[in-house]
Amino acid sequence: MNSRDTVVTYDRDQENYRHWRLNVDGAVATLTLSVDEDGGLQPGYKLKLNSYDLGVDIELYDALQRLRFEHPEVGAVVITSGLNRMFCAGANIYMLGQATHGWKVNFCKFTNETRNGIEDTSRHSGVKYIAALNGTTAGGGYEVALACDEIWLVDDRSSAVSLPEVPLLGVLPGTGGLSRLVDKRMVRRDLADVFCTSEEGLRGRKAKDWGLVDEIAAPQKFDDGVADRAQELAAAAGRPEGAVGIPMTLLDRRIDDTGYHYTWVDAVIDRDQRTATLTICGPEADAPNTIEGIIAEGMAFWPLAMARELDDAILMLRTNDDEIGVILIKTTGDIDKVLAVDAALSAHGDNWFVTEVIGMLRRTLARLDVSSRSLFAIIDEGSCFAGTLFELALAADRSYMLDMPEGEGTQAAIALSEMNFGPLQMITAKSRLAQRFLTDDAKLAELARHAAETFSAADAEAEGLVTFAPDDLDWDDEIRIAIEERIALSPDALTGMEANLRFAGSENVLTKVFGRLSAWQNWIFNRPNAVGEQGALKRFGSGSKPDYDWKRI
Repeated sequence: MNSRDTVVTYDRDQENYRHWRLNVDGAVATLTLSVDEDGGLQPGYKLKLNSYDLGVDIELYDALQRLRFEHPEVGAVVITSGLNRMFCAGANIYMLGQATHGWKVNFCKFTNETRNGIEDTSRHSGVKYIAALNGTTAGGGYEVALACDEIWLVDDRSSAVSLPEVPLLGVLPGTGGLSRLVDKRMVRRDLADVFCTSEEGLRGRKAKDWGLVDEIAAPQKFDDGVADRAQELAAAAGRPEGAVGIPMTLLDRRIDDTGYHYTWVDAVIDRDQRTATLTICGPEADAPNTIEGIIAEGMAFWPLAMARELDDAILMLRTNDDEIGVILIKTTGDIDKVLAVDAALSAHGDNWFVTEVIGMLRRTLARLDVSSRSLFAIIDEGSCFAGTLFELALAADRSYMLDMPEGEGTQAAIALSEMNFGPLQMITAKSRLAQRFLTDDAKLAELARHAAETFSAADAEAEGLVTFAPDDLDWDDEIRIAIEERIALSPDALTGMEANLRFAGSENVLTKVFGRLSAWQNWIFNRPNAVGEQGALKRFGSGSKPDYDWKRI
């Protein structure tokens, strides 16, 4: 765990960006990467050649959020570089060389989630992204490009694209490069094999012929070509006319020795037990029933405010509290009020702002799905696991629901809504209910007929919506024993198990990416061929070749 004096935070103010410039010109926005060499998040390295660390990607994440909420007029985004003949050299190797194992893996995970967000916005909001590679593009820089809808490369006889992690660093392109190369861009695997084992990569016409980029253009035609294409994509995006953006506000977050505290989310840490209790509060007021009322609430609209806080809490726990192994998820509030919010989201889902609110919820829940923590949902008296908030229970590895005897205290209840049947889909492109019951379409149809109805503990257990429903006599002991058993198990074994069980069924690009992050990347980043004193990461830039253990394992 990081010390309390070096807590890493994930919120940024655009006025204080050190690495990115965001410019909006009508329907086209441009994100320009000009990394401040001395602006590393931690000491000990310089961010030369537009290489990046976690701080650079945190700014990118913030900029993408601002584009979603503050600029609904934007239909196309160009990502380019402010350096001459250098787009991005990828993740800073010296940063990786000195980083702890956990830092490296969590850094890779966050960067990939940010790139997933680009694809999510393209898919659900219609905003298209162009990577304008105006110079050499390597490693993570090319992986940023792979997340975009189109890749343009300047044809200046020197600028190339490459994924040189295998020959240079002894690792694999760890934030989606391999999967996006062959599954998204459909590059033949033999060509991908040559490409990924080449230090220098490919330039110009060959890069296009192999499918590594979409367009090439001579330097004197490059900027105009990209600009014309961005205008075409923006015109086809169908963005709302006359829409006014919603200014992003800073999170109201308090940090102390007990955890992270927000308006709607509270994360309380028990370091002795290695657990965190994450409590999410439902809305206090009735949901606005008109789109004008929803937009008037802006960033204070409950599902958006709650999702932003939950997203931040997940990231804070990941980065600053890596010895926390179990997250206990609880909710409080009024079930009817949550269902009313969900009804408003469903009724106005074609509005740009509501689309972005749902997108924020979807991406936040997906971040929880891929977090390397055991998740237990605790559904007891006063809980509010309904609709959108019931997604938290569906995301959990287990759920416990209190079954109180009739007439003794408040009965725990859960409820489903329209939001549980598609809008908040996992990275598998399935809803969590569909993922839970896999091919049982009849079961899903039956549950849909009972949307907005409450389920008792016994009914929820019978329907397979919760794991266990202990009575009040067994409740405390069952929860205690479950936690004690879980925290006694190997964290590595649990990470591998959970990553497999959460994404059952057919694979897609994103499940492959996170499978590699949680398993292969974990393994490779522990091997001496990469991180040993004679390994590739340690010897990079020294002039000495790595001393490999040649056994294939």
